[in-house]
Amino acid sequence: MKAVVLNGSNRDENPLNIWENIIVEKLENRGWEVETVELRNIKLSTCIGCFGCWIKTPGQCILKDNGVKICKAVARSDLLVLLTPVTFGGYSFELKKMVDRLIPNLLPLFTKINGEIHHKTRYEKNPKLLVIGYHPQYDEESERIFKELVHRNAINMDSPANHAEVVTGDINDVKGVAMLRKIKVIS
Repeated sequence: MKAVVLNGSNRDENPLNIWENIIVEKLENRGWEVETVELRNIKLSTCIGCFGCWIKTPGQCILKDNGVKICKAVARSDLLVLLTPVTFGGYSFELKKMVDRLIPNLLPLFTKINGEIHHKTRYEKNPKLLVIGYHPQYDEESERIFKELVHRNAINMDSPANHAEVVTGDINDVKGVAMLRKIKVIS
């Protein structure tokens, strides 16, 4: 089993870095092969919306940076873990760039899912999706928006299972750490 962990935190000292270690440890203890990427430390261009990955070079972004390698890793994985500060109910800038860059893993064709039109996926098997958001204090609206965003992204990625949590509090929040240890989607 393979997992890709994309850490979208925007600084070195962030609760997400501690929780990344817990998730990686849990997965590795269960025999998973884990690849982690600290998005703030790599070259990653913003999607330019050219659709070259659909038309000119099917399945491959025309931007030649780390996004190409990450797309391939995600396509080959069984689990995609996204870690991000919650920003107005959404992902951090660094993580949003990479989520946008996953478009080569979809086809420019459409299908109906629960009465809605979505892109078809390029691959037969798609990874489960686990997304952990961090917000320094509880914000009900941001959490609701965040969880809906993750759910909608999971539909677009044709993820067979997904789970989103927003952890609040300080960097050593024992309750948050305990919650991460219990998440079922990575079982």
